Amino acid sequence: MTILSMVFRSLRQHLLSTVITSLSIALAAGLILSVWVIKDQSNATFTGVDAGFDAVLGARSSKLQLVLNAIFHLEASPGNLAWEDYLEIQEHPGVAHAIPIAVGDNYRGYRLVGVLPELFTETQFSEGNAYTLKPGGRLMAPDRREAVVGSFAATRLKLKPGDTFHPYHGLLFDEKKQHAETYVVVGVLEPTNTPADQVIWIPITGLQLMSGHDPKAATDISAVLVKLRNPQAGFRLDMMYNKQGNRLTFAWPIQRIMALLFDKISWFDRVLEIVAILVAVVAAGSVLTGIYNSMNERKRDIAILRALGARRRVIFGSIVLESTLISLLGMFVGFALYAIIFTTAARVIQLQTGVVLDLWTWHPALVWTPLCMVALGAITGCIPAIKAYRTHVADHLIPTS
Repeated sequence: MTILSMVFRSLRQHLLSTVITSLSIALAAGLILSVWVIKDQSNATFTGVDAGFDAVLGARSSKLQLVLNAIFHLEASPGNLAWEDYLEIQEHPGVAHAIPIAVGDNYRGYRLVGVLPELFTETQFSEGNAYTLKPGGRLMAPDRREAVVGSFAATRLKLKPGDTFHPYHGLLFDEKKQHAETYVVVGVLEPTNTPADQVIWIPITGLQLMSGHDPKAATDISAVLVKLRNPQAGFRLDMMYNKQGNRLTFAWPIQRIMALLFDKISWFDRVLEIVAILVAVVAAGSVLTGIYNSMNERKRDIAILRALGARRRVIFGSIVLESTLISLLGMFVGFALYAIIFTTAARVIQLQTGVVLDLWTWHPALVWTPLCMVALGAITGCIPAIKAYRTHVADHLIPTS
């Protein structure tokens, strides 16, 4: 208790220094946690999203562009393919499901995707998870101007069953490009925490025949989502379309393609990690500087304690404990800062992609970061503690005035 009282007294006496150094520790901890957790969770989430399909068939282009367009509803379509291409792959013995999609329109920035109702009745957005509608809704009829809205898009656009809207041409919202057709919302999907949540789904023929579209391409589609019966079928289709053919691209497997994307930008992750570690080093330096600079003011107090019987190891331990408590206090604030950074980043990612990151998902960094930061603070405190340990009692008991 004597050591604790000494430490708390010192923290109060140097309150400004304590607050500043704790905040520097908090900043370092918040950055380290955010960099590692957001990086790893984004990697796992994006590579785990495949909308329940194994591959995408589309116009000749990069596989990544096809996946981003058809699965994540980002990017523009690389081109169209004929309806006959869909029928061909649908009839392939290695294909369990083939769902054509068409893109090219939006409603206030949210993408319209033309699709067959079978997407919702015969496939799942992930293993064991089928699409479901919120109470009071139903699927759109394939021959009517009806729409099913993803949960996130419905919330942002304030759409509910019975509401109507006019689509806009193109993937970017432009008030001057409104279509004449009126669509009725007949259902809202339950949240899936996938890109499907930010899409407005309409019958594929509705998008193909939308006013202002090229009538010569009335039966063209943007891509085909493919569910395979087995991996061997993927190898055969990859050979048929990518190696032997030169007109279409078969993007398979989806998860590996997304993993390659994260591999390409891994250098940026390394930069963020280095920055976070440097901030931690600077934070440790601030702890060292704050305590070390205060040692001149404490020499007389230390000498008095020594004269009253305090042992050197008690003085040493009190300084180390002080730096440890400063780091511990910074870690508590650091977790709050991490929560703010993570929540902000997760919101941006959801707005842009529909993919949801979870603040409460377990990550090893939630344990090793506070342990390392507190240990770093304790080690840093050893330097001024050694100085206090070596303080000569007689030299500092002489009255100063």
